[in-house]
Parts: sequence; C-alpha cells; structure tokens
Amino acid sequence: MEAIKFEKVYFSYEKPLDDPFLESAPSRDAFSLDGIDFSINEGEFVAVLGHNGSGKSTLARLVNGLLTPESGKITVFGMENTEENLFEIRKNVGIVFQNPDNQMVASIVEDDVAFGPENIGIEREEIGRRIGFALSAVGMEKYRLSMPNRLSGGQKQRIAIAGALALKPRVLILDESTAMLDPRGRKEVMDVVLRLNKQEKMTVLLITHFPEEAVLADRAIVLSKGKIVLQGKPQDVLCDEEKIEKYGLRLPKATRICRELTRRGISMPDCLNEKEFAKNFVQKLNDGGTCAVNDEFDEKTLEKEKIGAGIVCKNLKFTYNPSSPFETHALENVDLEIPSGSFFGIIGHTGSGKSTFVQHLNGLIKLPTAEKKYKEKKNSPKVDTVLTVGEFDLTKKDTNFNALRKKVGMVFQYPEQQLFAETVFDDVAFGLKNFLPEISAEETENLVRQALETVGLDYERIKGVSPFELSGGQKRRVAIAGVIVTKPEILVLDEPAAGLDPVGKEEIMRLLHSLHSSWCKTVVVVSHDMDEIAENCDRVAVFGGGRVVAKGITQEFFSLEKVAEEAGLDLPFTAKASKELSLLGVNVSSDLTARGFVRSLVEFVKRNSRGWQNA
Repeated sequence: MEAIKFEKVYFSYEKPLDDPFLESAPSRDAFSLDGIDFSINEGEFVAVLGHNGSGKSTLARLVNGLLTPESGKITVFGMENTEENLFEIRKNVGIVFQNPDNQMVASIVEDDVAFGPENIGIEREEIGRRIGFALSAVGMEKYRLSMPNRLSGGQKQRIAIAGALALKPRVLILDESTAMLDPRGRKEVMDVVLRLNKQEKMTVLLITHFPEEAVLADRAIVLSKGKIVLQGKPQDVLCDEEKIEKYGLRLPKATRICRELTRRGISMPDCLNEKEFAKNFVQKLNDGGTCAVNDEFDEKTLEKEKIGAGIVCKNLKFTYNPSSPFETHALENVDLEIPSGSFFGIIGHTGSGKSTFVQHLNGLIKLPTAEKKYKEKKNSPKVDTVLTVGEFDLTKKDTNFNALRKKVGMVFQYPEQQLFAETVFDDVAFGLKNFLPEISAEETENLVRQALETVGLDYERIKGVSPFELSGGQKRRVAIAGVIVTKPEILVLDEPAAGLDPVGKEEIMRLLHSLHSSWCKTVVVVSHDMDEIAENCDRVAVFGGGRVVAKGITQEFFSLEKVAEEAGLDLPFTAKASKELSLLGVNVSSDLTARGFVRSLVEFVKRNSRGWQNA
C-alpha cells in the first residue's frame, strides 16, 4: 500500500527569494515544489537530500497539511490531503522540525510529550506509558520534569522527537531533526528510527544532509529547485559525483578521499565507511594496484601567529534556576585558555555546557560579582573565579560590557534568535548604531553593504527584505553579517554550519578563515561535527558534564579515542580510517584533514610500495 503519494504537486510562497548561491532562477516566480510526482510505500525508509531552499521542508509540511498545494493531489494512506481528512492524517503522520523551538508548547517536558496523544484522545494511562517509551527512546528520561526552555538545543531536539514518537504514528517525518545533536545522540535517534522502521514497519521520510544517515535508507531522493533530479539506492545516488555536486551537494568524505587517491595514482574503489576504506587500501597495496604516484602538494599557508592569552577562564561555575526545584548545574569549575590568534574548536555532547560557556564570553550571561546589585557578604568565602577576555575582567561589575561586546561578536545556534528588525539592512546596521553612533548614514550604508557582500549576499536585492522571509542558510549569513559589521577582535559562533547543506558549510568555513586571516584575531567555533573541527581548528577543548575534560592540539585529541568516546563524541573519518589501517599493519600519521590524510597515504605508498608489511 502507498503511504504517501504526490501527483503533479505545485507550491510556491507569496514572494519567493532565490538563494544567491544557486543558479539564476527563471524569470517567472520560482516554485518551491514544481510539479512533484513521487510515492512512498508503507514501511519504506526514504531519505530526501538537497541544497538549502530546494523544497525539502516544504515537501514535509505538505504531507500532513501544514501547507496546502496550489495544484496537484496528495494522498496519505488513501486519504486525500483535504481539510476534512486533516485530523485523521495528522494522527498518522508525526513530523519533527529542524528547530525544536517551533514545536515546544508546554512548560514541563512530560506535558510537552503528552500534548499530541492528549489531542487525539488517548487514555490517560496509555499516555503515561507513551511518555515513558518516547523519552526512553531518545535518552531523556531524567529530564521528564525539567523545563524545555532551560534545555540545550540538542536536548530540545530530543524532546521534539519524543513528542512525535509518543503519537506512535504510521509515518514519521524528520526534517533535519538530528542536525543539532551530538554524534552519540544522532546515532541513538537513528537506531530508534531504524528499529521503528524495521520492526514496527513505520514509514520514515528523513530529510538530512548527513550521508551516513541517508545511506541507511531504502531509497534516496535529491531535490533541486523544487524538482526531483535524482533518486535510487543511496549508495548509487551519493557516489554520482557529477550530478550530486551539480545540485549543491558533496560526495561523502570517504568517497572524496578515495577519488583523490585514485587521481594521484592509487586506484581506489568508492567507499562509504572507514572499514571498507582500510580493507580496499591494503588490498591495493597487496595487488600492486598503484602506479606512478603524484606526491606534489601545494604548501599549506602558515598558521596565524599566537599573541598571548586572548581568553582566560578558571574555576567558572554557573547554575540555572538556583535554589529552585529546577536547579541545574551547567558549569562546574571550568578551566580553559584560548590563545589570541587561534581558530579554536569547542566540542562536547548535548547539554555538556558548551553554549552556556560561550555566552559568558561577551556578557550575555554575567557572573554574580559582575551584576550591579552584587554586594559581597561579610565573612563570605573568597571568590577565586577568573574570567578575562583581552583587557576585560568579566568578574567585576565596573567592567564596560558595551565595549566588550563591540570586541566580542556572538552568532547564536539558531540565527533567527538574533534577527528582529523589519529589514535586513536595519538588522545588520543595529550593531553600528549601538557601538559606533557617531558614523554618518553614508558610512553606515557602506559598512552594511560590505558586511552583506562579505557573507555572499547581494546587497541591492536583499537590503529591503524582511529577514524572516529568508531561507535558513540566508538567515545564518545575515546573522553573521550583523556581527562582523563592527569587525570584532573575537568571533564566537555556536554551531555556525548546523542545518546547512555541504556547500553552505564549506562557504561558511571559508568565510570564517578569510575573516581570521584578515582582521579577526580569534575565532571560536562550537560544533558537533568532528570532521568540521578536524579540518578547520588548530586547537580544541572538550566539554563534558559542565567541565573541560580534554584540551590541546586538535590532532593530539583525536588520537585519544577513549577520551572521545567518554565525552560522547565520534572521531573524524580520517582518525577512524587511520585506526582501521593500523589494525591492518599500515601506520600513517597526518594532521587529520582530508588533504593531510591523502598526503600521508601517498607518502607511505611512495616509501613502502615494496615490502610495506615491514614498514
């Protein structure tokens, strides 16, 4: 039986805004979905991929009637998606959005999870069982009585998924629902999804940018400009380099490394995981499947010079809702130094304290001693907390926090949380009006134009548009523009590339490196993406349980597999592949970037193509 069927479905928003990073749009209004025809069988697991703005989320919202098509027909289990059928359809279709704040409705976690079952008339005792099942499935049982607004972004996402699971729907739609989760959390959620799909025959529609998630599906569909442009087995779709990159996506990292090695004379078949990669590499060595190896590499630019300690933190503690039933210890004796001039990565599992820590760096969260109302009590124990950012001491209430925020720019985990003005221009100009009120209107316009063009947006086309009409990727770029317009010395970004397509992620990281090499002294990036950290950051700190559990040079950290596992983290592909190779007798070391890994393998082959087992 067909669970979902689209027949010649068209949909467009009132004023579509084309993504400037994509090919130029046709002169007519662009459709978000342009004559879509496809179906999903009951019990099938389908992954949908595509660049930001390709129509993926629109497709998901059309399935359960959150949007209505302009023309065409949508049926769900034989029921046409019309107003009279919406209640029954929504009982059978659970959807989890990319941003969990879009579906939080209650002040207590268990009430939020119970909201769906209550609305479809489930009995109270059954609702209690469903709450327990759903929270257990996403690993959030101990947060049952917590307040959602005090949870981290990743924890909120798990609660949103639990709310959908509590409905026990026949169709589960996940719209980039694991984008904000740490690697362990993503794996746990995907394990639940696979179990529901295989054992309970639940139909799954997964919208994702993670190749390792898409490869788990029965079928992969690629959307571009509202059309289905590719579909088939995930392995076939993901490894079609010419087509996949044409539509704003990227080959999986393992496949890219295989093809780069092939171009350099080490013939490798496409691989999708580290075990397959190591096995094939060793097989090629044994078979003599290498020819004249090209070992010429462009020299990497030198690392930016470190200039003193930009950020110093010692014994930092923070508690949400102190002396209340909802008291939560977010930070416990955090000790960390971030050198000026570094491109610094902060990683850790969901709820480990990463976001709480970085919000201290520009005074969004202040220490009690820095509050104006603070009065030291007589005979109170001496406060030994240290938190300095450049010349600013953030433990003192006479600190000029306005001047601090001019030098420390912050981009939030969800960009819409910092967009507020009626137009993009006003939003980006807000910082200038607060920090540089003396500059002229003409200079303000020039600086706003420069900031928007720096992040790759067309100033003339976008300046008068409401920021809330933009795509997720465009919102993120506008949020960054609003921060960099004042040229802060330190730039702090909380999950800057989460939810972006692979091309968008690469563009954001290139932008940050460009700013770092020109005028921004220090960049601090919070991320769950281990490959992103390995490729871009020279140093890293790992948070766990509100503490810094490991810190140091990035390459050295990822060689400590046990530390990564205990912190609930994954290893980048290059580290995992190096480990698998060492188990087979091939020992190579690299800086863990894809480029460095390929270089190490090429050098190994050149040195040891004969008798490599004795290397």
